[in-house]
Amino acid sequence: MKIAIIGVGNLGYSIALGILSQKKEIKCKSLYLTKRHLSSLNHLEKVSVVKLTTDNRRAVKYSDIIILAVQPAQLHEVLEEIKPELNPKKHTLISVATGRKIHEIEVVVGSDVPVIRCMPNTAISVGHSMTCISANGNAKDKVECAQKIFNALGETMLIEEELMQAATVICASGIAFWMRLIRATTQGAIQLGFHSEEAQKLSMHTCLGAASLLIDSQSHPEQEIDKVTTPSGCTIEGLNEMEHQGLSSSIIKGLVTSFEKINQI
Repeated sequence: MKIAIIGVGNLGYSIALGILSQKKEIKCKSLYLTKRHLSSLNHLEKVSVVKLTTDNRRAVKYSDIIILAVQPAQLHEVLEEIKPELNPKKHTLISVATGRKIHEIEVVVGSDVPVIRCMPNTAISVGHSMTCISANGNAKDKVECAQKIFNALGETMLIEEELMQAATVICASGIAFWMRLIRATTQGAIQLGFHSEEAQKLSMHTCLGAASLLIDSQSHPEQEIDKVTTPSGCTIEGLNEMEHQGLSSSIIKGLVTSFEKINQI
């Protein structure tokens, strides 16, 4: 496939690295990268399939898959710019612009253009993004292509677009929520006697281990909790105190509050 990434900032750059690292699976014949100032991308020129340009229309003209990685406020302007080059029978648009609906893109480029909306999170930079994907009717047979690209950068899930706001809270804002939990665990570990560097390492890798257990075993969190809670033990004592202080309730309320806010924006 021939891919163009329009607007290679941090997110676009991470996507580009993921594509280049999975060239056999994605079978990328050419990868156009566009940016106003290309100096930060010059090191990629030595990669045979990479083409650097400041010309968005040129990138679209010579590509099939167009990944729109621009800021949400820039999306309309960029769509107007590339619209003359778009061919519904040739091109598929993949937007990673936060909060911009498929309909907003269709209003500019037409409803006959295949449009896919993707919502990755910042863990995409280390290849562990949880990316949610939805598509318009014309892009149903193009979704597999988007999955290939984003599976190279973590995991993907197909969802209805009406759930995209909720997915943003769970997956994108969720990174911040998990960071705060890791930070709280780190602070607790310091209080119990560990130096800050040791405390953070303990917290990070315990969090990673918990998630990995669930992923690899496909079990329920409570099943794994039961394995480490013994009668009258310290684990159940700590869990019960956390619940008395509203741990689960606070997390759920935080998610709901974040969701209500994103729907007001």
